[in-house]
Amino acid sequence: MKRPLIAAAALLAAPLAFAQEGGGPPPEVMAAIQAVRTACANDTKQYCSDKQGREVFQCLRANSDKVSSGCKDALAKLPARRPPPPPSGQ
Repeated sequence: MKRPLIAAAALLAAPLAFAQEGGGPPPEVMAAIQAVRTACANDTKQYCSDKQGREVFQCLRANSDKVSSGCKDALAKLPARRPPPPPSGQ
């Protein structure tokens, strides 16, 4: 019973990781994240229930050959995470 709750909490916490990087993601990214949460809920329980936060999305992508077609579609629309900008002042 705890694993589905942990997975759900992890999916809800994922946008917080983005928000800590300078104001949060744009609305279209938030919509894509929500679409993944909805479309991949069962896949998350099945394949990634032991993951938290960003690891859930990484796990879903790593298991893309196993997840449902709706989840695959939602993951395809989720933008890849951008690398951090180079340090300033150099």
